[in-house]
Amino acid sequence: MNPSDLYARLRETVLAALREIVPDLPAEIAARVEITPTRDQAHGDMATNAAMVAAKAARQPPAKIAAALVKHLTAAPDIASAEAAGPGFVNLRLRPDAFRAILPAILRDGESWGDATIGAGTRINVEYVSANPTGPMHIGHCRGAVVGDALANLLIKAGYGVTKEYYINDAGAQVTALAWAAYWRYLQAIGSPITEQMFASEVPGGLQYKGEYLADVGRALGERYQASLATPDLGIAPPELWLNAVKDLTIAAMMTEIREDLRRLGVQQDAFTSERALVASGAADAVIDKLRADGLIYQGVLEPPKGKAPEDWEPRPQTLFQATRFGDDVDRPLRKSDGSNTYFANDIGYHADKVARGYDVLIDVLGADHGGYVSRIKAAVRAISADAVKLEAVLCQIVHIVKAGQPVRMSKRAGSYVTLRDLLDEVGKDAVRFTMLTRKADAQMEFDLDQVLATTRENPVFYVQYAHARCRSVLRAATGMFPGHGLADSDLAETALNTLTGEPELALMRRLALWPRTVESAAIAREPHRIAFFLYDLAADFHMLWNRGKDDATLRFLRPDQPAETRARLALVAATAIVIRSGLAVMGVTPVEEMR
Repeated sequence: MNPSDLYARLRETVLAALREIVPDLPAEIAARVEITPTRDQAHGDMATNAAMVAAKAARQPPAKIAAALVKHLTAAPDIASAEAAGPGFVNLRLRPDAFRAILPAILRDGESWGDATIGAGTRINVEYVSANPTGPMHIGHCRGAVVGDALANLLIKAGYGVTKEYYINDAGAQVTALAWAAYWRYLQAIGSPITEQMFASEVPGGLQYKGEYLADVGRALGERYQASLATPDLGIAPPELWLNAVKDLTIAAMMTEIREDLRRLGVQQDAFTSERALVASGAADAVIDKLRADGLIYQGVLEPPKGKAPEDWEPRPQTLFQATRFGDDVDRPLRKSDGSNTYFANDIGYHADKVARGYDVLIDVLGADHGGYVSRIKAAVRAISADAVKLEAVLCQIVHIVKAGQPVRMSKRAGSYVTLRDLLDEVGKDAVRFTMLTRKADAQMEFDLDQVLATTRENPVFYVQYAHARCRSVLRAATGMFPGHGLADSDLAETALNTLTGEPELALMRRLALWPRTVESAAIAREPHRIAFFLYDLAADFHMLWNRGKDDATLRFLRPDQPAETRARLALVAATAIVIRSGLAVMGVTPVEEMR
């Protein structure tokens, strides 16, 4: 337990009291005891469910245990009063010193205050983005990138050992289609007389990728290979003469662009794994052989699915994985009719590779359209790891971009969608990242370009950044007003805080006290959007105190005639700025020193 985590400390106090009342309290019952903030300040600062969760084990009514808890808890040093409420809750009101005591801890620990240990070094692989390298990153990729990156940062802060990973889907039909599209741009670059219509008629499945982003790839191919990839009359050469070379250069070019987009978004992943490389290494075939050796592969014919048939269903004998033994709805095919692996087979090979690398938990951040895919890959991970590794999925819903109340749909460069680069050019990294985290990942959202540029409370990123900028402006002004007084965080940590008695000041300290608990709960739930909500509420409490100071001189931060009171308030302001920076770091958002 972190001694500066007020909620964790109070939970230990409650558990100690509960064990006095129920001496043989089972560990599983103790684990369910919670300390939560009250919804209404009139009911106190915190509440506990201890009496209710212990009632059955104690064979006593919750009200009787609650009454006994009240007697024990009123003697605790941090607790001013305790009161039984409802069906067995106990509401607690804390002494102001309990909240004041967190300020020195924040000032000494800095942005590491709130770090948790619940991860206990558990090794987690967070795979996110993993966009097909067939074009520029778009808004759908953006949400997954931000959610995945913030989740990884959150898990690191909670004590997990995290690897951030990108799986490059550079095998399969979509990459072949991309190579054909790049080859068309190559022919254009070398001056081929072939028209687009003529070329498209020769392409298996038609010309699929027509965005201008491939024009540079075509020119690069022309510079490297001159006319050697075409026929003597600059026509279409047999694919076996050019397909692999064009694939290699095109994928490399697309991944360079994707990495640059991610860099601009503030995303830097630790590992990039290629599907092509895994297939070439035989990883998928090896895991299929292992599953066969374990008796989990058989030849069979799947029943026709109800409703619309999925692409991987064929009414023929197939190589099937017994996914139903591991919680899936149906068994899953691993080979196509031409004998090649299904995408699912390759994906099993990839997840087997991650399992072999020694991770305890795998988290896949996926688009909501992949929701139906989750059960089969969970089944595969259970099978290949003998239930030792857990797979979790975080689904990200679609994002709609609007401006002036109207949907924004087109990109000049991509031709059919808004690219991440367009969005970053329009509003910047911080606005993109913060806004993407203002909704739960599986909820649809509108990204309003006008709102994220507004300087109002309705724009969360501005509101939080403004709170930090105000904190910093107060601290800069104090340095000029009290030269030589030692106003560094370490100095303010030694300040007497007994003058912090106003309700707005206590409200701000109550909010700060929630930060360690927020980190833990958000990490456990895999919900980084909770950090954005916390920061918005913290900013609101700070702005309220700022505004109260305009009307009430006794609440102003800087009072030259009251140096003791001023130092105490500066400690509160500096602690608030630290926690805002700590939260923004999880979100990957840069704190600003002043608003311009």
